[in-house]
Amino acid sequence: MNWFDSHCHLQRYLNKGILVDVLDRAKKNKVIRMTTVGTSPEDWSIYQNLSLKYKETVFYTAGLHPCYVNSNFEKEIEQMEDLFESNHPPVAVGEVGLDYFHLPNDKPLADQIMKTQKKAFTQQVAMALKFDLPLVIHSRGAFEDCMKILDLAQANWGKVLFHCFSEGEKQMQQLKERGGRASFTGNLTYKKNVCVREAMKLQGVESLILETDSPYLSPVPKRGKENEPSNLALIGEYTATFFGVEKKDVAYRSFLNANSFYGLEPR
Repeated sequence: MNWFDSHCHLQRYLNKGILVDVLDRAKKNKVIRMTTVGTSPEDWSIYQNLSLKYKETVFYTAGLHPCYVNSNFEKEIEQMEDLFESNHPPVAVGEVGLDYFHLPNDKPLADQIMKTQKKAFTQQVAMALKFDLPLVIHSRGAFEDCMKILDLAQANWGKVLFHCFSEGEKQMQQLKERGGRASFTGNLTYKKNVCVREAMKLQGVESLILETDSPYLSPVPKRGKENEPSNLALIGEYTATFFGVEKKDVAYRSFLNANSFYGLEPR
């Protein structure tokens, strides 16, 4: 019974000098694969090196997270393109998308930030199409605009994943109709997130992909503590109970789906 953490951020553990311990705990909890997700030029090369060091365990993506998009984004995207042409390229473009949750109260400034985010997102969708790679989407308070940009760009919906899905059944239906998917994290276990669980039910266990988004969003009963990939097993256990299936079935299906999404051979 093996697990694949489809979305985590390992830089904090590396900076704290505890990455080896974190990876060891993951292995003990049968989390044998994980994708560490790039968000800015500060972590792209770090994650590339980690994936070289921990082959067949750690994979990496590169993307310009909407919260890190600034006036220099075009040059940074050009820099990112070099990674995709390297001898050890990322397995996906991401995380990219739109984030309206963290916008300032100043409306003219907020409007300008939204406009810049949309430009950066559009360019990165085009990059995913150019290299025929999956897209890992960050969408916070911006689902409809994300969908519009993906539709206009004629994205390959079979390679689109909305990570840390926090929408409801209506949005999941729109995603399913296009052939896209969502992944679910520790917020699935939070009592108030009924809409997230209903969205997961609509997508179905056969399409399930799980993630920790660590070091964020620790699942119950570890909520409030720093999250890490080993906790994926707790999310999987909760998911199995929710669907009324065996834990091993959730592990098997989510492991295969994550490998398939990232174009990896299963172990």
